[in-house]
Amino acid sequence: MTDLAIAANGLRKSYGDKTVLDGVDVAVPEGTVFALLGPNGAGKTTAVKILSTLISADGGQAQVAGHDIATSPAGVRAAIGVTGQFSAVDGLITGEENMLLMADLHHLSKQEGRQVTAELLERFDLVEAAKKPASTYSGGMKRRLDIAMTLVGNPRIIFLDEPTTGLDPRSRHNMWGIIRELVTGGVTVFLTTQYLEEADELADRIAVLNDGRIAAEGTAEELKRLIPGGHVRLRFDDPATYRTAADALREATRDDEALSLQIPSDGSQRELRSILDWLDAAGIEADELTVHTPDLDDVFFALTDSTKLPTQPSQPSQPKENVR
Repeated sequence: MTDLAIAANGLRKSYGDKTVLDGVDVAVPEGTVFALLGPNGAGKTTAVKILSTLISADGGQAQVAGHDIATSPAGVRAAIGVTGQFSAVDGLITGEENMLLMADLHHLSKQEGRQVTAELLERFDLVEAAKKPASTYSGGMKRRLDIAMTLVGNPRIIFLDEPTTGLDPRSRHNMWGIIRELVTGGVTVFLTTQYLEEADELADRIAVLNDGRIAAEGTAEELKRLIPGGHVRLRFDDPATYRTAADALREATRDDEALSLQIPSDGSQRELRSILDWLDAAGIEADELTVHTPDLDDVFFALTDSTKLPTQPSQPSQPKENVR
């Protein structure tokens, strides 16, 4: 069985009458990316702060890198790195000086600190900017420097709390590449994000946090299968062909104006092949065949609008993926 880098059970946290976390369980295998999704105020940052020992939980227990967060916080801190929503970079000093300061905080010798700094500045493509004040850096450069500073202590686990907030699309994609490289190198990443595409691209497992509770957890594909509404849409140019197909496919939803039929489907290759085989056997040729499968947007909105999944299939105006 894969060892767990993070294991939490029943985490609770309240501020006055406001319950922020209400019995949260988390299990993150080593060397994977775990994404915690949720709207603003769902408790994502609070979960990160508890697991990284920045604040204490009101209830529950957790181990991070094999250390109990309550009884061995120093052991946890020695094994982790944390990058928050807002950069910890000091803009008044250079990028290199920020790195060397972090090396001092980790009690590295001057020689080792300079060596690690030089290696990380090169790794994160910051060599040319190293002697410039960090205040002159772009948002993407500051984020790269922030993560480089986090890596000075060679952490086994990194908490990235909404690391791409405010970045342009190119900088976001560059950050994704960095995160993938970290995991390839054996680092475990605990990621919070509001970007559904980000979780879909990066995460091995995703948990949706809503009103202080985990509403659902699984791989991206497992979560997508929770939401009904997948279908295949057949469109016809010829009205006679459309009527023939509609009479034969009684379970299909008809759109007489658009000359289209919508057939419930989970989007699997098996179901798609079955529909194509049926069309061939019946001598019917659809002019357009499109497949819609629920995506993480559908999952997110269903779970954060209400913890109850919708009972009726969604009816998107446009399919998400086309297959001809």
